[in-house]
Amino acid sequence: MQLPFSPPTRARILCLVLGAAGGFVFLLLHLPLPWMMGAMTFTTIAAVSGIRVALMPRLRMIFITVLGTMLGSAFTPQIIDHLQYWAISFLWLGLYVIVTTYVVRLYYVRVAGYDPVTAYFAAAPGGLSEMILAGSAFGGDEARISLAHGSRILVAVFVLSFGYRLFGGYAPPSGGLIVNTVPMEWIDVLWLTGAAIAGFFGARLLRLPAYALVGPMTVSAALHVFGVTASKPPGELVAVAQIVVGSMIGARFTGLPLKLVLRGILLAIGATTLLLVVAVAFGFAVAATAEMPFGSALLAFAPGGLAEMSLIALALGIDAAYVSSHHVVRIFMIVVAAPLVFRLLGHKR
Repeated sequence: MQLPFSPPTRARILCLVLGAAGGFVFLLLHLPLPWMMGAMTFTTIAAVSGIRVALMPRLRMIFITVLGTMLGSAFTPQIIDHLQYWAISFLWLGLYVIVTTYVVRLYYVRVAGYDPVTAYFAAAPGGLSEMILAGSAFGGDEARISLAHGSRILVAVFVLSFGYRLFGGYAPPSGGLIVNTVPMEWIDVLWLTGAAIAGFFGARLLRLPAYALVGPMTVSAALHVFGVTASKPPGELVAVAQIVVGSMIGARFTGLPLKLVLRGILLAIGATTLLLVVAVAFGFAVAATAEMPFGSALLAFAPGGLAEMSLIALALGIDAAYVSSHHVVRIFMIVVAAPLVFRLLGHKR
């Protein structure tokens, strides 16, 4: 019996059903970050197997807004005392972006055989949508750039989730849910909802990168830093956000030939390994000079997406404010500098 939905609608429903099923299976297996990892695994397998699962940009954006509000709640008045150390860490981050872009670009040129334009925008560590648009505008291969960034996020989430669990001693919360220790009143619901809505539309009006996350996070952070509210979105809502974000990672591979996806993932394993080696080195440098824990510094410099790395930080109880702030700054650096630097270097060549 066929469901009374159009094929695109069926593909969207199937994507979420597979994502939720994957999250539940990973929860039963006591695997790290179960709701996002399980959703990502099941939808990726379905996509590369030829099963049609569809991206839902609007739904993802709604839950990214929830995630941004959640991340803002990690900012407390005590953070002001640590800003001087964060400033040192941000300086290391700028050098990290330069080093990794250069190293991974060489990798994609010499190992993968990509043309210089495609290799450059595939190597830039962040800003998936922006790098695809900029790369295609300069004549790069849009499919390869997209596959490079999508596969990098996929590999990074797997490696870091299991790595922190096995070697870092970080244990996920019971049921995979982030517990809100502060009672939530109706006024808190209104404040958080207002932060999500005002932040979303304000950041979109200003055309900020990753505005669905950055805007709500900024407004929510201001509310929490100034003591207006100490509450955060319910853990169940954040779990649903993990399912949606994880499902969308897997759905990116829909319609791509299996051979192309497998090669992209293999190349991403090599690129992510290079990125993680450099991130480890910078993590030690930050720990030594900025008095930040190595575990927090590594995740802040890790080569994953803003939403994905922030979710890992939340799930593992790592300083989410520190981690998300660094990924936001990294995206700003990449989005602003990458096209400009490429244009300047291109003219010189």
